[in-house]
Amino acid sequence: TSRIFVQGMKLEHIGIAVENLKEAELLFEKLLGVASYKRENVESEGVTTSFFDCGNVKIELLAATDKSSPIATFVSKKGPGLHHLAFESKDIKSDLKDRKEKGFTLIHEEAKDGADNKKISFLHPKSTMGVLTEFCQEKEE
Repeated sequence: TSRIFVQGMKLEHIGIAVENLKEAELLFEKLLGVASYKRENVESEGVTTSFFDCGNVKIELLAATDKSSPIATFVSKKGPGLHHLAFESKDIKSDLKDRKEKGFTLIHEEAKDGADNKKISFLHPKSTMGVLTEFCQEKEE
């Protein structure tokens, strides 16, 4: 089984911004042949997420629940589509420090709670050739 790696980091999921979550779930269920395994509200981000397990990589659909959320802004400017790539981190604090030292711009200096039982942080797309990049680490139980 092949996997995509960036400096030893596995591509964990691909985030896709959508306008209508129910319609997007139906479309991706038909496209992928699997149903969403989880829907989750992330109130701090003003978003509802829906996850599809595609084997090596997950697809995360993101729909705004708040008109001022980053996803609402993204969809109003660019329309629905690819929003971010998320890489699995084993030590998100260290990975963020390392990327900052290498000149990448962090959107979040510290990881925060995200969907799917993860701590998350983003690199600004201006420092990653236009690709919003997320690091995510499983929360410790």
